[in-house]
Amino acid sequence: MKVLLTQDVKGLGKAGEVKEVKEGYGNNFLIGKGLAKAATPAVMAQYKAEQKKQAEEDAAELARLKELAAKLEKAEVKLAKKIGANGHLFGAITKDEIAHAFAEAGLEFDKKSIEIAHPIKEVGKFEISIKLGHSLHPKTHIEIVGE
Repeated sequence: MKVLLTQDVKGLGKAGEVKEVKEGYGNNFLIGKGLAKAATPAVMAQYKAEQKKQAEEDAAELARLKELAAKLEKAEVKLAKKIGANGHLFGAITKDEIAHAFAEAGLEFDKKSIEIAHPIKEVGKFEISIKLGHSLHPKTHIEIVGE
C-alpha cells in the first residue's frame, strides 16, 4: 500500500514523501493516527496544489521582505528623547521606541527582530540591524536627538 506522509515518521520518512508500507501498518497506524493519507491520485493532486500554493505564498513574502529591506537600508529615522543636564538620555532607547519610530515613517516590522549592539543611552547616530527572516538582515540608521 502506498501512503503520503503528512508528518515526519521516525524510521520511515519525512512529511511529503510517498512510501510503500504494509497494509495493516498503513491503515491501522499511519492513517489511523493521522500521520499519513492513502496515496490516491486525488490526494496526490491536492498535495501538489497545496505545495504550489505554499511556494507562491513564500515567494510573495520574500519579495515583500526584500522590498522592506531595501527601504530600511535607505531610511533615516529620528527619535526625540528627553535628555538630562549631563547630556545623556533618561534611560536607554528601547526596541519598542525604535519600532514605533519606524512605523511612523511607514516601515513596519516586529520589534523583536531589532538587534542593537549595545544599549543606546546618548544622543547621536546609531546603526541597527533588523532580522526580517529568509536570511535578510538589513542595517539601518536611527538618529537620537534631544528634546
